This record gives sequence, structure tokens and C-alpha cells, in this order.
Amino acid sequence: MSKIRLIVGLGNPGPQYSQTRHNAGVWYVEELARAYSIPLTLETKFFGHVGRGLIDGNDCRLLIPNTFMNLSGKAVGAIATFYKILPDEILVAHDELDIDPGCVKLKKSGGHGGHNGLRDIIKSLANCRDFYRLRIGIGHPGDKNKVHNFVLGKAPADQQRAIDESIDEALRHTGDIIRGEHDKVMQSMHAFKA
Repeated sequence: MSKIRLIVGLGNPGPQYSQTRHNAGVWYVEELARAYSIPLTLETKFFGHVGRGLIDGNDCRLLIPNTFMNLSGKAVGAIATFYKILPDEILVAHDELDIDPGCVKLKKSGGHGGHNGLRDIIKSLANCRDFYRLRIGIGHPGDKNKVHNFVLGKAPADQQRAIDESIDEALRHTGDIIRGEHDKVMQSMHAFKA
């Protein structure tokens, strides 16, 4: 079983998006970088902010694409190609409409479920879907026509608190995820509800 060598946090660049639900993946990678003192610096050849460090003793790269969400694959493809990182060595953290705020799930492979960031990453990896996903629940507005404004909006304080707590829960399990202890992670993390 492969270890995770690259952790990607999806979102949109710029201060106008930094607090929006669509940036939940970015929040996770920022917290991970802070927790393990991994500096993130803009690297134009990788179209994003990149860091490298030890997470629970495991050498890992972090990436926050500096592209808009629907072009996330440009950054992921560039860094994966350069460092010869295989799809099943990648963990992509992203917001998930189908999961309530306060819950977080780990999944390997699958489709994009309408998520434009995942869609572009799959395309950039030669249509390979074998990467891992950290699905951070943000809830659903209840109407598919409201999804666009919902993901690009700020969560109310109680939902934001629940999302933040689910990210903290994911941080506690990141070392196990990197090492490939997925059954252990799923039993514990999937039972968590903020």
C-alpha cells in the first residue's frame, strides 16, 4: 500500500473567497501546515503554494493551488508529474455538499460528483480516479439551483464552528491516513460528529 506523498487543499484564490465554504480544503491544509510548522511558499511552476515537511514522521508535500477551483488539476498535475507522485499517493481535501457540517469522511477513488475541482484533477491525472479524498462536510442548500451561491457563501457561525471541529478531527487522523491505516481512520473519524 502506498503512503500519501502529496496533500492538496482545494479552494479559490483571493481574499473574497478565503472564508467561503468552497475553501474548506484550503482551511485543512493551512491548519496542517500550521500544526507541523511547514511553511507554504508560492511556486509559479506548480501554480500554487507548496510546502514540504514531516507529518508524524512522514515526509509529505502540501499544495494549495493558486488557480480557480475548476483549474485545480493544472497545479496537481504539474507537481505530481515533476516529483513522480502516483495518483494513489495523493490526498485531496475538498468541501462536500452531501455531508453535513461537522462530519468528515475519507474515500479512495470514485467520480467527481459534480465537484469542478475533482473533475479537473481527474482530467489532469490522465482520467485516473485512484487518489484519496478527504471530504469535508458543508451541507446542501436543498435546491441544486442554489448550490453555486451556497458554496461561494460564508457558513453561519454554528456551521462554521462544526466545519472547523471536523477539520481538527481530520488533523488528528492525518498521520494514520498518510501511513495507509484507512480502516482505523474510517472507524474513528467517520463516527465523529461536531
